[in-house]
Amino acid sequence: MDLKARRVLVRKLDDATESREAFDHLLIATGALPIRANVPGADARGIYGLSSLETGLAVRKAVDEEKPSRAVIVGGGYIGLEMAEALVLRGLKVSLVERADQVMGTLDPDMGELVSRALMKIGVNLYRGEALTGFEKESGKVRAVVTDKQTLPADIVIMGLGVRPNSALAESAGIPLGVRGSIKVNERMQTPVDAVWAAGDCVESYHIVSRKPVNIALGTHANKQGRVAGVNLGGGYATFPGVVGTAVSKVCALEVARTGLQEREIKELGLEYIAAKIESSTRAWYYPNAGRITVKILAEKGCGRLLGGQIVGIEGAAKRIDVIATALHAGFTVRDMIHLDLSYAPPFSPVWDPVLLAARKAVEML
Repeated sequence: MDLKARRVLVRKLDDATESREAFDHLLIATGALPIRANVPGADARGIYGLSSLETGLAVRKAVDEEKPSRAVIVGGGYIGLEMAEALVLRGLKVSLVERADQVMGTLDPDMGELVSRALMKIGVNLYRGEALTGFEKESGKVRAVVTDKQTLPADIVIMGLGVRPNSALAESAGIPLGVRGSIKVNERMQTPVDAVWAAGDCVESYHIVSRKPVNIALGTHANKQGRVAGVNLGGGYATFPGVVGTAVSKVCALEVARTGLQEREIKELGLEYIAAKIESSTRAWYYPNAGRITVKILAEKGCGRLLGGQIVGIEGAAKRIDVIATALHAGFTVRDMIHLDLSYAPPFSPVWDPVLLAARKAVEML
């Protein structure tokens, strides 16, 4: 990439021929790369990362054709949890190794514990506080996962260690990078280099709650940023105001959701806060299929500014996080939240929606 000459070097994938293409404006949307484990045996066959449709299809093909019976998942994030569920449903004996003391590191420990219980309930052997140290292989094929505490036999291994910004091309061209090596951009998705734009998992975003730069790799952010960049490249005017990190997942019947800041991040900012947690039901308690939902809301002491929220529960729980995410975008306090005119009917919610119950408790604590 030659930014002064306004040219990029392009290599065709089919025949490896190269050419130089001129540009007036350049958009970098190189996404993210899966984090690889630099440990002995990591080159063994049967170890899969999941970062694209193709890699997902490769895992499905391996399960269909090779009929593995023992799977080990390394990493307890979104990918790890969803793959644990999928492999259990396919009849495999599943073990999950997580270096931290909890799965779902984007949740607070008390909420993450609810997810851990759900994993163990469906038969996943959960090993927390264990670090990957290597792989054992036989004839080039993975046969075991080695941690700092034990050796786990494995016919197939799924790596779910997260992703990092794919920003090497931008860095080599001299484009400034920011947090976690992501590409620096402004609200219009412009880099500090004239006529060069960037969007998606490779870029830095502004966190609306912490008011600091972050890099959060989510398809929702990437799509919005791509649209903003496209409008500006097309001669229009658009801005991307920032993110609050809203995400949902599930483990069989259990739904998991989060938005805003978690306790660890609030402490790092030096803010004093309160944590309000309630248990309620997803529907009116007397209505069929009503089930447990736990809602946790975090707010700043004194002013009551909403800082974040987490939800764990059965069907009907997770999408309630959107109410909290909307309140974060609006800059609400928990006092603002308690009178939100949310919908009610017994098949959908108790009279007091669980989110409002948590907001009410937060106000009482303030």
